[in-house]
Amino acid sequence: MKTFLYTITASTGIHARVAGALVREVRRYQSAVTIHMGTASIDALKPMELTGLNIREGDPVTVTVEGPDEAEAARALEQFFKDNL
Repeated sequence: MKTFLYTITASTGIHARVAGALVREVRRYQSAVTIHMGTASIDALKPMELTGLNIREGDPVTVTVEGPDEAEAARALEQFFKDNL
């Protein structure tokens, strides 16, 4: 299992367009990806749940990646967050 912490820097937070792009990125890998904020944990393949968390600029999230390609997926997803969020 690979985990990274990221603080959202995008002024718009996680909105529908970014959530859709994140889902597309996650689908590239076999590993399961979970996003945790506070006590909530959601499957990163569910864009409605992602937007439902109401993640805003400055919010810390933890991303957990678990599966056969977790190292590669975690690196790519951390870069996705840096580039888009």
